[in-house]
Amino acid sequence: MFEKILIANRGEIALRIQRACRELGIKTVVVHSEADTEAKYVKLADESVCIGPAPSGQSYLNVPSIISAAEVTDAEAIHPGYGFLSENADFAERVEKSGFVFIGPRPETIRLMGDKVCAKDAMKTAGVPCVPGSEGALPDEVKEIVRIGRAVGYPVIIKAAGGGGGRGMRVVHTEAALINAVNTTRAEAAAAFGNPMVYMEKFLENPRHIEIQILADTYRSAVWLGERDCSMQRRHQKVIEEAPAPGINRRDIARLGERCAEACRKINYRGAGTFEFLYENNEFYFIGPDPHRRRRKAVVPAARHPNQGACHRMPDQCRGSLQIHAFAGAHRLLPSARRPRHPGRFAHLSGVHGAAALRFDDRQGDCLRRYP
Repeated sequence: MFEKILIANRGEIALRIQRACRELGIKTVVVHSEADTEAKYVKLADESVCIGPAPSGQSYLNVPSIISAAEVTDAEAIHPGYGFLSENADFAERVEKSGFVFIGPRPETIRLMGDKVCAKDAMKTAGVPCVPGSEGALPDEVKEIVRIGRAVGYPVIIKAAGGGGGRGMRVVHTEAALINAVNTTRAEAAAAFGNPMVYMEKFLENPRHIEIQILADTYRSAVWLGERDCSMQRRHQKVIEEAPAPGINRRDIARLGERCAEACRKINYRGAGTFEFLYENNEFYFIGPDPHRRRRKAVVPAARHPNQGACHRMPDQCRGSLQIHAFAGAHRLLPSARRPRHPGRFAHLSGVHGAAALRFDDRQGDCLRRYP
């Protein structure tokens, strides 16, 4: 068990990690920018270190400053949370080379799962069912792309290998529109993700979006914690999530969950993660991994109560039932022009009486700032 860890994140992400550490008796060090000096997560930490001015590039993305903060506070491990540097394999590698434990996937796993073409190949090898599509990235030859489209069958969807968050995808219903869609998606992928590689999948027109939550340790032990239905979406962004997924045979879910856990053992995965599937006509199809901790991941673990960071082995498969419904960003329902983006101070903030599961990460009097 660690005695002290550094949290390389901010806000409610840092607060969630602090809560888990407090339950385990682990001291926490938080890093913060000059703008976050009075933030709640800074006040609740055992130690805090200012690592730079408000712009994230000079603070929360400043790798040398984060490593230095861990060194001067004698932290044993670094927890990246989600966002910022959590998906940066070079950062994970730097952390481990500096003598700290990176609480999350191994650098090589982040690189593998960050490329969806490589991730699908790895999952196929591990026996996880995948959406029918191209074998790897699409080639440059137009005739070969057309041949693959005919073999897969229209409609198809063109996806960026390095994409995520609903970006870098284009649905194609006819062969006439295929090449233009491929070229456009490649250009967008190169600009947004620095990787122009794209691949093709069969487009399922009326699927449900099901995610399996997994947790794995350093000793090749892995368990699946449950599933959630994330089918309620707007512009490919999840709005409402439910656990367990309603109307799906529990035996099918159990078989799928164990396949995901076995895949984690085969690729020597470490940490928390998600396997994302489309579900249609009683069949599951793997569409991509998410090896990082996100805000919505609390929908399943809240019922299982696992904690990352401990050095002991994982238990056998978790047992028990769960029933959770959660909103994953209700502000996404608002048109962009109506979303609250203006900085200011919370004049009044109150919770819902009797709702023990709700947590507010801001306090009355806190200031909402706009960062450069």
